[in-house]
Amino acid sequence: MTPGQADGADVKRFLSDLVVRLNVAPSTQKQALNALVFFLQKSLKIELVDFSDFLHAQRRRKIPVVLTRDECGRLFTAMEDPHRLMAELAYGSGLRLMELLRLRVKDVDPARGVFTVRMGKGGKDRQTILPERLVPRLMLQLDTIKTWYERDRSEKRAGAWMPDGLARKSPKAGEEWIWQWVSSSREFSIDPVSGLERRHHILDTTLQKSVKAAGQRAEIDKAVTPHVLRHCFATHLLESGTDIRTVQDLLGHAKLETTQIYTHVIQKPGLGGAQSSGRVARDNYDLRFTNYEGRLRGVGHVVNKFYAAQRSKLIPT
Repeated sequence: MTPGQADGADVKRFLSDLVVRLNVAPSTQKQALNALVFFLQKSLKIELVDFSDFLHAQRRRKIPVVLTRDECGRLFTAMEDPHRLMAELAYGSGLRLMELLRLRVKDVDPARGVFTVRMGKGGKDRQTILPERLVPRLMLQLDTIKTWYERDRSEKRAGAWMPDGLARKSPKAGEEWIWQWVSSSREFSIDPVSGLERRHHILDTTLQKSVKAAGQRAEIDKAVTPHVLRHCFATHLLESGTDIRTVQDLLGHAKLETTQIYTHVIQKPGLGGAQSSGRVARDNYDLRFTNYEGRLRGVGHVVNKFYAAQRSKLIPT
């Protein structure tokens, strides 16, 4: 079969085959659907008939992995700063990994004990807890970063990366202290868009590997990732009696049903009245580069798989 001979029935069989034979996730099937429709309609100008009755992948709800308070303590003991501080902040504030790494100096308010998350999941801003016991170590880290910042300024290096709109409006804003990353990297890297050498935040994979290795050293027989610490934050708050609506706001969940998944793993069933939402957190221990070019590569990959399946007759006609 050539690309010009494909029709809606072929797309329907391919999408259904992804579920029946490969058992793909709903997001994978949706990506394949969008890629094929775009390719066939926009590139090949093929009008597709209605094929909406294909077999849809079902979303599987997973119970989150949660560490006990003792396991959290052992995990942090097996780590060293600055990665330990980042891990403890993830546990103490419930931040997603990239929300944590993208924090700027201006987003930290130690006097009020809060972080401000800018453009979190869904493009929303929110505030969450900055554990009081972590403030002194966080301030020490910011002192180190400020030393790097002052040296960078004296060497006339490029400032921190800025969102496109703000970069055009205030080209020098990235050279201001308040816009520096809280998790600034010790090393410089090349901005793939501008080609400038600048100091970016530490890579997400770096912290992921550090947390995983610490979990192995601490002999924790669970899959330990930075996102697990977010699960621990929510679960331990609920176990302490914190109102589930408060936990929802701190996590930035749009729907209460998303937060309710943690009620299946709490050790103490029954949610008590409102207590301090920061008690457990205090008492216990660019993506912008996923750009259009990368999305086009993903579209090409799906299209190639589609026609390979057609040629090898993996999909029954």
